[in-house]
Amino acid sequence: MKDEEREPVPAGGEGGPGQTDRASSRGHAPGRRRRRTVLVVAGIVVVALACTVGALGLGGGGGSGRDDAAPGRSSQVVRVTRTTLTDQTEVDGQLGHGPQVPFPVKAKGTVTWLPATGTTVRRGQAVLRVDDRPVVLLYGSLPMYRDLAVGQQPDRADDGGTDGGTGTDGGTAGGTAGDGGSAGDRSSATSSTGSSAKSPTGSSAGTAPAVSGSAPTAATGSNRTAGVPLHGLDVKQFESNLSALGYSGFTVDESYTDLTANAVKRWQKDLGLPQTGAVGAGDVVYAPGPVRIAGTSARVGDEASGDPVSYTSTSRMVTVNAPAADTDWAQRGSRVTVDLPDGRSVKGTVASLGADATAVTGGSDGASDGGDGGDGGGSDAGASGGRAATVSVVITFDDPDSLGRLQSGPVTVRYTNKQRKDVLAVPVAALTALAEGGYGLELVDGATPAGNGEDAAPGRFVAVRTGLFAQGMVEVSGPGVHEGMKVRIPK
Repeated sequence: MKDEEREPVPAGGEGGPGQTDRASSRGHAPGRRRRRTVLVVAGIVVVALACTVGALGLGGGGGSGRDDAAPGRSSQVVRVTRTTLTDQTEVDGQLGHGPQVPFPVKAKGTVTWLPATGTTVRRGQAVLRVDDRPVVLLYGSLPMYRDLAVGQQPDRADDGGTDGGTGTDGGTAGGTAGDGGSAGDRSSATSSTGSSAKSPTGSSAGTAPAVSGSAPTAATGSNRTAGVPLHGLDVKQFESNLSALGYSGFTVDESYTDLTANAVKRWQKDLGLPQTGAVGAGDVVYAPGPVRIAGTSARVGDEASGDPVSYTSTSRMVTVNAPAADTDWAQRGSRVTVDLPDGRSVKGTVASLGADATAVTGGSDGASDGGDGGDGGGSDAGASGGRAATVSVVITFDDPDSLGRLQSGPVTVRYTNKQRKDVLAVPVAALTALAEGGYGLELVDGATPAGNGEDAAPGRFVAVRTGLFAQGMVEVSGPGVHEGMKVRIPK
């Protein structure tokens, strides 16, 4: 009975699990080992195939276009755009008031007053004072090269022009008038240096006091009768200024008459000067217009010699020292862009190009030595310093108010070398050198070369012709290129 009771005990009964597990392990172990062996072999085959495909480069997500599946290709994609390319060159310049020009002061004596640097001087105002007499600014292009006064009337009508004919109508460089004729029985004209020539009888010609330190003239002498007009373009220039200052009663022309002298006397009275009616060469200086005092090389108490005062324009402008061999861009009227120190950009125009080149280092002395046609010193200097030679370019502004309060400082001048409008362009980095020569663009998956509707295969290149390179872009053209096409920037 005990054997019969133990026989139907289920597998979960006492002692059952151990027997069941052992039986199960004995009955199924061979099948499981066979399945495990097949799986291991299959895994090895898959790994081997994957390695083979990777080594041949056949994998990678070419159809999906995802860059994480193509580690050998760049992720930067750009489009071919239509634009205007401008090639510009930058040069350094200096904002200021232009080149300094010395006043040609001819007054002799001691400097008794000087203007402050930066002062604006206009027509009729004093540039400096010499022996406490003003040297007045007038507007014009001709220098004050002689005294202006009414000429001296000859003693007889038939006595003019033999020896002193230059003195009647034009005067010498000092503006003196001579009576001409034979010197046997008449006195000679007073010289421009103020000395009197003795006549054979011992008498001397009368002289007048000097005007503003200049040489005295016979025009104010005691023997002056009805005045002979002084003629010249310098007379007209002076009379134009006298009229502009509000003095009238004379005709603005090339003749300095008694009427002109009367107006000059009124002008001299207003200036606090002796009313002589004559204007000495040292009384005035000329400039194109209002000027800004740039500096003084003399001090109060010094002799008025050399160039005691220099000036600039009152307008702000940019000066560029351009290489003498590269001034094609600096033609008068050429447009440029000026980048200011505060980051703003304003438009400018080339106003002038210097005619003389200046060597940065050496060569200047040789150039001047060779100017007389000697042994060619100037040529030697040009050969040694030609590359360093520069020419001054002056640039003015279309709208001076756009500069604000900025008076001076370094600036950058940009001018255009070439420009191509309405062209196809890509970043320069998108170009790829082709094995057969030239350049090409790598098409992005899905791009359609020439718009023919065909998708581009991965890694396909289209050849292009390059044009203007500017601003990091390059002009491209060719039958396979069209606007909007996607290309890849190679690594």
